[in-house]
Amino acid sequence: MNEAVDPLASEGGERVHRHRLSTRLWHWLNAVTLALMLMSGLTIFNAHPRLYWGEYGANFDKAWLEIGAVRGEGVLRVGQVTIRTTGLLGVSQGADGAERHKAFPHWATIPSYYDLAIGRRWHLAFAWVLSLSLALYLLWSLVNGHLRRDIHISRREWRPAHVWRDVKAHARLRFPTGVAATRYNVLQKLAYAGVLFGLLPLVIVTGLGMAPGIDAAWPWVTEIWGGRQSARSLHFLAAFGLLGFFVIHLAMVLLSGPFNQVRAMITGWYRLPR
Repeated sequence: MNEAVDPLASEGGERVHRHRLSTRLWHWLNAVTLALMLMSGLTIFNAHPRLYWGEYGANFDKAWLEIGAVRGEGVLRVGQVTIRTTGLLGVSQGADGAERHKAFPHWATIPSYYDLAIGRRWHLAFAWVLSLSLALYLLWSLVNGHLRRDIHISRREWRPAHVWRDVKAHARLRFPTGVAATRYNVLQKLAYAGVLFGLLPLVIVTGLGMAPGIDAAWPWVTEIWGGRQSARSLHFLAAFGLLGFFVIHLAMVLLSGPFNQVRAMITGWYRLPR
């Protein structure tokens, strides 16, 4: 972000340059890449809709998560808890109107029909896009000072009173005005840091560990997580953590002024709220 307005003189209404070109390009590339990877990943998951901990996992092993059908009804089982999910998970209507017994419905997968080979091709192709773009973005953010200036959390921001104030403001949908609106608050910093240095690296490393070639050459990539099935479970959880971040991020954009927010992420220019 590049502020060109005196914070003491501004009451809102001015236009400021908020997002650098590198941030805007990575934002939109990342949005498309993660959407395609999630949908193709669900196709791969449909081949065996169960998750395990440890090294091995097969049909007769105890899974900690399972999506399937019991007596014609879709169910999601997590540990000892079973939830009926007919119409969404386990059992859903196919594109042709016929009933389908698979974990995720056709509209949530790439391709929309079940084809494990094509799903893997899409997933692995965009995995390279995700990995290389993240590495380049982090490197460039170090060079231009974006991480230090916008993501770094100061000692004052770590204070419980400061964090709690931001939590209450978000809960009441009270968004900052003036130049304060161009700065990331502590909750945004925590969320973006968690994605950049937590969820994205985790989903990349665990995904690499599940590749047969990587697993054979460097077995430690899965061993550090406790086994190949543990890596698969963490990969799944990290992917849905990214989905949760996206949903909350989209909700905040819609509630805080979608036109202004989206325009800023396209052109870089943002109009300060009064």
